[in-house]
Amino acid sequence: MQVSDSQLIAEAIQGSQKAYAVLEGRYKTAIFHIVLKIVRDQETAHDLVQETFMKAFSALASYRSEYRFSTWLYKIAANSSIDFLRKKRIKALSLDKEIDTGNGKVEIEIPDYTYHPERDLVRKQQRFTINEAIDSLPDKYREVIVHRHQEDKSYEEIADLLCIPVGTVKARIFRARELLKKKLRGIREHSSD
Repeated sequence: MQVSDSQLIAEAIQGSQKAYAVLEGRYKTAIFHIVLKIVRDQETAHDLVQETFMKAFSALASYRSEYRFSTWLYKIAANSSIDFLRKKRIKALSLDKEIDTGNGKVEIEIPDYTYHPERDLVRKQQRFTINEAIDSLPDKYREVIVHRHQEDKSYEEIADLLCIPVGTVKARIFRARELLKKKLRGIREHSSD
């Protein structure tokens, strides 16, 4: 009769090398096929199978029995394979090292594409417009919107702060959003005239 995975895991956690060997033997071929499909290189796949079992066995105490052991093992194998491919694709380039062009050495200059004056101006104008629209809301709607979207508070926290039911908070936020949509639509239509 075959010993269950859970029994083998319990024995392996207690230090049984035989249990480790049985678990590895039981899943090695399946793990190899999963890894090979991802990395497409047999030698690398063999290495990653070993890495998978090393990771799994070192984390065996954290395995939760409500999940199938095979699924947990397959996930470790897939993640190890994906991590390997990511690392393989990264080609580092030193920004401090000069490059010899044959006609002399030059330093690497990296252009800064992060600054776009027009886009930054548009964003500032949009933020200003949104803040103006929020400021123009009646007090009971403005305060729930500010708490929810600027202070990132939960409905329950807002209800506690304002001493009102959660349902009222939700209704006010819904109404405030509707009012904001109308105001912002009106501003947009007015600015396009």
